[in-house]
Amino acid sequence: MTDPEATYDLRPVVPEDLPLLESWLRQPHALEWWGDDVTGSLEEIIEAAEGVDTEPLIVELDGTPIAYLEIYDPHLEDDHPYQDQPFGTLGLDLTIGDPALLGQGHGTAILTQVSDQLFEEGAPQLIVDPHPDNARAIRASAKAGFEEIGRRTSVEGAVVLMARISDVDADMQDGS
Repeated sequence: MTDPEATYDLRPVVPEDLPLLESWLRQPHALEWWGDDVTGSLEEIIEAAEGVDTEPLIVELDGTPIAYLEIYDPHLEDDHPYQDQPFGTLGLDLTIGDPALLGQGHGTAILTQVSDQLFEEGAPQLIVDPHPDNARAIRASAKAGFEEIGRRTSVEGAVVLMARISDVDADMQDGS
């Protein structure tokens, strides 16, 4: 299990990360959700790194890359299916790289840490959208404070849309 004191470092994806990302995307646990077109997925990551709507990041623990994370703004992408979410909402997509690290709490810990950081920076709400069959991702997201707000079918297929609202915005909604 993860060390409760663990701190994850985030850094932008650089071209030198592509072989590592390719090796991660070829793992069975990633292929299941990313699909078999690893080359196409890598091209999407490169395109995201060059764009403004998505921030592709490597998550490191003690200097070792362990996961790929995207932070995206659905309001900056034409026709994004989550533009119905409140302005300022950011989306998160997380993939643990090494299958030996699955089931150890890294997903929950990363989502919690990143969510807290993004809320401190002013994000009002965060969303994740795991596939309904991805029980591991749904559990990790729920443990990180995300709650299901609906089920949808997007260009990626069926998703469970989950949100976590910042404490500041939650207090305002409660009238506190």
